[in-house]
Amino acid sequence: MTTSAHRVAVLVRDGVLPMELGLVHQLFGAARGPAGERLYEVRTCALSGPGLIRTDADFPVGAQHGPEALEWADTVIVPASHEEDESLTPGGLPAPLARALDAAAPDSLTRLASICTGAFVLAAAGLLDGRRATTHWLSTDLFARTFPSVTVDPDVLYVDEGRILTSAGEAAGVDLCLHMIREDHGTAVAADVARRTVVPPHREGGQAQYIQRPVPARESTSTSVARAWAEDHLHDPLTLGELAAQASMSVRTFNRRFREETGLTPMQWLTRRRVDRARELLESTDHTVDRVATEAGFGTAASLRQHFVAAVGVSPGAYRATFRGARS
Repeated sequence: MTTSAHRVAVLVRDGVLPMELGLVHQLFGAARGPAGERLYEVRTCALSGPGLIRTDADFPVGAQHGPEALEWADTVIVPASHEEDESLTPGGLPAPLARALDAAAPDSLTRLASICTGAFVLAAAGLLDGRRATTHWLSTDLFARTFPSVTVDPDVLYVDEGRILTSAGEAAGVDLCLHMIREDHGTAVAADVARRTVVPPHREGGQAQYIQRPVPARESTSTSVARAWAEDHLHDPLTLGELAAQASMSVRTFNRRFREETGLTPMQWLTRRRVDRARELLESTDHTVDRVATEAGFGTAASLRQHFVAAVGVSPGAYRATFRGARS
């Protein structure tokens, strides 16, 4: 392990879901630098560690580290505990857990993330007050009632508030981890991790598409054909009418069905895909910003900069300076 590896601590509690713990190790463990070096070091810790922790399965997991790993970490991830989370209230964290989180995050340098109902822990510690957050869709109503100072977004797969991130149900932890890898090391490294683990590098839409609803009418057909066509024509000035025509739907029906399937409006989805395309071009080519804007479908460098800063938080030039050398 190189001394420059980003340090990730996973805080497990009784009732942890093994999948949530495993996906953190699998994804961050698969991230490699240009020379094949590991980019992350991941440690599993528990407040009572080292020792065995109950899971929601018929086997325990062994935590090799105690709470001191939280102070060691650059990123702390809190998976769900089905034994504890939904009983938590504002300021109601068990004292050992509250002290551990205080020690882990004394300033703005440590990144904190939750998977599934692990968001209840961050909210009970007051870390989500005044912020957007998400959790599993089955728990969003309870979460919103319990923590009214948190703005709950029930439709998304994850929320990135800078230093603090939250994700939806356990599989959304994959999306969250890939997002953090992409923010740390660029799209090429994140895409390589996704290929190694055979998962999509970026899943469309949010958890809105998984919320239980009445079965849609037979007339509702998939918009996937239109999305695939749009992926091949991102450089063109696409209109909502053109997209609807690809799906053989009226604009109104297409708009409604698209949101049901992806959790986004067609134009929101199109902007996201164009930003993703611009990121790939900035990392993998020496194209000018004007050419990147044209090939990604933004038309002008000014339009690219506006949408890129809104989505990524930095200018295209700053992004390239950071990630141009981080390609696998």
